[in-house]
Amino acid sequence: MRLLLGRGDVNPDKLDGFGRTPLLHATMNGHEGVLRLLLGRRDVYPDKPDSYGETPLSRATLTGREGVVRLLLGRGDVNPDRPNRYGRTPLLHATMNGHEGVVRLLLGRRDVSPDRLDWLDRTPLVYAAMNGHEGVVRLLLGRGDVDPDRPDGHGRTPLSHAARSGHEGVVQLLLGRGDVDLDRRDNPGLTPLSYACHCKHKGVVKLILDWKSSRLNLSRPSEA
Repeated sequence: MRLLLGRGDVNPDKLDGFGRTPLLHATMNGHEGVLRLLLGRRDVYPDKPDSYGETPLSRATLTGREGVVRLLLGRGDVNPDRPNRYGRTPLLHATMNGHEGVVRLLLGRRDVSPDRLDWLDRTPLVYAAMNGHEGVVRLLLGRGDVDPDRPDGHGRTPLSHAARSGHEGVVQLLLGRGDVDLDRRDNPGLTPLSYACHCKHKGVVKLILDWKSSRLNLSRPSEA
């Protein structure tokens, strides 16, 4: 890399057939040393998207490269909330794949929206719940600017997705919130309990029924 970058006839920011720069390839493969060399150049644009709208940062968050993410976030010319062509941001990539360390880095930024929708009207929390990433769900639920009951384009909430996928730990976390509707119906008219029953997730069914029972008992007036 040093030898090639020392040449006057080598373009360090040249695109390949997918619109990817050498910097983007370095981030995808976690080559921090190469990344530092390229970032030290004035003729390398660190936020250039490829044909799919993926930037070096979004590719790094997709694969969970924490060291690379730190380097790129240290730049003033990298947008940490830039969406790809499907409306998916670096944070959404990290939450979708359960990269908790990367999620922490991104949530530490004021210029990152933790509740931003993609093309399916799904938030980072929806993907974290859908894929059963409990640590990431905890991080997102700890934010005051994340709606834990926000439905996607099909009307499915994070709880619906977690119940449908059988992620008991995530279901417990969401049930512990006072601002999550247990009986909220999606566009086809199904509730989280409906999904759990249909998909035969017995543990989730029990969790929801026990929770509904406990809330019912709390709402009953005590006998004299």
